[in-house]
Amino acid sequence: MTGPKPPADDLPDPIDELSVEGRARIREGLAAMRRRPGRRAKGLVIVNTGNGKGKTTAALGVLLRAWGRDLRVIALQFLKQQSANWGESRAARKMGIEIIPLGGGFTWMSADLEKDKALARAGWERCREAIESGRYDLVVLDELTYCFKYGWLELDVCLEVIRRRPAGQHVIITGRDAPPELIEFADLVTEMREIKHPFTSGILAQKGIEF
Repeated sequence: MTGPKPPADDLPDPIDELSVEGRARIREGLAAMRRRPGRRAKGLVIVNTGNGKGKTTAALGVLLRAWGRDLRVIALQFLKQQSANWGESRAARKMGIEIIPLGGGFTWMSADLEKDKALARAGWERCREAIESGRYDLVVLDELTYCFKYGWLELDVCLEVIRRRPAGQHVIITGRDAPPELIEFADLVTEMREIKHPFTSGILAQKGIEF
């Protein structure tokens, strides 16, 4: 009688089971793929959207990975208040990474939407300069989609700036309700879908998790 199957995590990797010759053939195949004439590096436009948590978190995770690879990175946040001191802001200062809040706080609670509109437009000029300057390999435009939703920025104008960005530069855009034109324009789109949230059970936002 055979014993119980080991947990999936304990199963051997099929590649580890190959002979030396088999592993060599796999390495040769991968090397051949990297040499393909049609294979090329490309600056990506990445969109994190949807009603679930994690859009900004995922973007900052990529920013951290890129920084670890010595890429020049910056994140600009459209809704976060300019005096914000969130966990990511504190971490960025310690690491010497630019994470710059551009907004006036939570817009849907704002008493002065015209002021928020002006902040968004001024913020976009700062983003445009960061993109066009060539100083950065990765630019995160956090919460940018809300500016399109509220009509503060023209999507076509922003996409044209991103389209003309320096070769090889990556741009990550986050926020709910990404417009169809942006989704079509992007190279990679991920939708975060809320399944369960502690807030609905009366649990407050947690330090280090939400802020």
